[in-house]
Amino acid sequence: MPLVLVTATDAAYYTGRPVGTIWRWASEGRIARYGTGKAVRYNLAQLPRKTVDDWTGEVTLGDPPALPEGARAA
Repeated sequence: MPLVLVTATDAAYYTGRPVGTIWRWASEGRIARYGTGKAVRYNLAQLPRKTVDDWTGEVTLGDPPALPEGARAA
């Protein structure tokens, strides 16, 4: 998959989680950050995709990215 960079808002929609979770994952080192400040972007390939059932509309979230070796969760 080619490198696709998205904003935190787009990443939150893709994963089905709040923007704050995307920021926390980046600060913990679970996902990479590209850029600084308001121009920061996240690699879509590193994010767990949510799935939506066509019949029921039920949303299933993917497993969060793993913590790097030796890191502790916030």
